[in-house]
Amino acid sequence: MSNSNTTDFTNPATFILLGIPGLEAAHVWISIPFCTMYAIAILGNFTILFIVKREQSLHGPMYYFLCMLAVTDLILTTSILPKMLSIFWFNSREIDFSACLTQMYFIHCFSGMESGIIVAMGFDRYVAICRPLRHSTILTIPVVTKMGLAVVLRSGMLVLPYPLLVRQWRYCKTNIIPEPFCAHMAVVKLACGDTHVSSYYGLFVLLCVMGLDGIFIAVSYTQILRAIFRLPTKDARHKTFGTCASHLCVTLIFYIPGLFSSLTYRFGQNVPLHFHVLIGNMNLLVPPMLHPIIYGVRTKEIRDRMLRFITHKG
Repeated sequence: MSNSNTTDFTNPATFILLGIPGLEAAHVWISIPFCTMYAIAILGNFTILFIVKREQSLHGPMYYFLCMLAVTDLILTTSILPKMLSIFWFNSREIDFSACLTQMYFIHCFSGMESGIIVAMGFDRYVAICRPLRHSTILTIPVVTKMGLAVVLRSGMLVLPYPLLVRQWRYCKTNIIPEPFCAHMAVVKLACGDTHVSSYYGLFVLLCVMGLDGIFIAVSYTQILRAIFRLPTKDARHKTFGTCASHLCVTLIFYIPGLFSSLTYRFGQNVPLHFHVLIGNMNLLVPPMLHPIIYGVRTKEIRDRMLRFITHKG
């Protein structure tokens, strides 16, 4: 199949993923850090799951949410990296139309789940600090399960119209996607005719997920900081804030680049394409790599059990 298709068709048989436009000659070199990030994300998140499953003392709300985040990160990175590396290493650029829509759904669905889980973890920190005596009665296992199910259903239902709308558009411009994966707006821009429904719905989902979730987290941390500043001693304030540091780092790493990337894609017409693509890739791949590192280093319970396991193995 040719790399450009300008004939009139409803659904192309395949799309062509360019990788990182303008940097094709450096794809092999670019693949090295991406492959490294993937390996760290896989190893780190599986380690988190293994330690929490193995240690009975870690069977609590915070660690259950952390396991949900680890599973989400594993699925998100695996839906992107294998195809991306096949482009970089083997120049395997074609992707079936249905496979492209499936990848699109997985990327946006699990990104939304990641946001929802971060909100749930923020609620856990709020209860632990502002309602410490009621933490075990508020965040019971059934409640944690329902919160996880709500996160999955919210994201799954909100993102479902993405592939359904994209499938109904006619494509008469080109089948070339200037990305290494099938992002929603990248595919919508290839359609001819009026695609404002997809564009506006994508913006609606962005505001519903990142906007509302960001507000919930901001409200939670407002209450947390008020509770911390009411503590009598500096050491108590420092120690209590330290229990939130990991979650705060994860929140900033996820929301700030994510919001920047999404807004740049819609409104940054003057941003160089290769820069935008690189930022979009880093936004999806860096958080899953850093999450287990942040929680592994900053959470004493996980760090101690990891070191104990390594020492016993040694």
